[in-house]
Amino acid sequence: MKKFLFIFCFLFVFALSSKAQDNVSLPAQYQKMMEKILGNLPKVATSKANSLLDFAKSMIGVPYRYASSNPNRGFDCSGFVSYVFGNFGFKVPRSSPEFASTGVPVKLSEAKVGDVLIFTGTSHKSKRIGHVGIIYSIDDEGNIKFIHSTSGKANGVTITDFDNYYKGRFVKAVSIM
Repeated sequence: MKKFLFIFCFLFVFALSSKAQDNVSLPAQYQKMMEKILGNLPKVATSKANSLLDFAKSMIGVPYRYASSNPNRGFDCSGFVSYVFGNFGFKVPRSSPEFASTGVPVKLSEAKVGDVLIFTGTSHKSKRIGHVGIIYSIDDEGNIKFIHSTSGKANGVTITDFDNYYKGRFVKAVSIM
């Protein structure tokens, strides 16, 4: 009798589990919705990028200081970017012009959170690289915000819109991670 009861229970559980597997597939409308969501994943930050940006964000307000990569004294732009990436084991240049030959170049339209933006300096006459920042966010319309250390109005680490001023100075984007 125990043997019969055991076999009956085993078959009953097996039948229920196979029935549950039939209900796993999603209706077509939900499958399309999930494909659309998953198709947007390249613009979503990876967990490593999130950690890197959380660390960078913790330094908002650290003052600008020319030729410094020390959070206790302040940062220049490349000092900030190299300090942030260095804390995650990435070897990146210390000066902004050297970022042009670092990492993997990416089209701005394909750039993702955590990539580095490279700009000319503030002189309108010069096309020489003179500023860098890290992409902080990209919204659904493709609007970019980046975190950097600036000698401008914020005078330190801040998050800035990639507006027409910076678009006019933009040189390229590179992926370090």
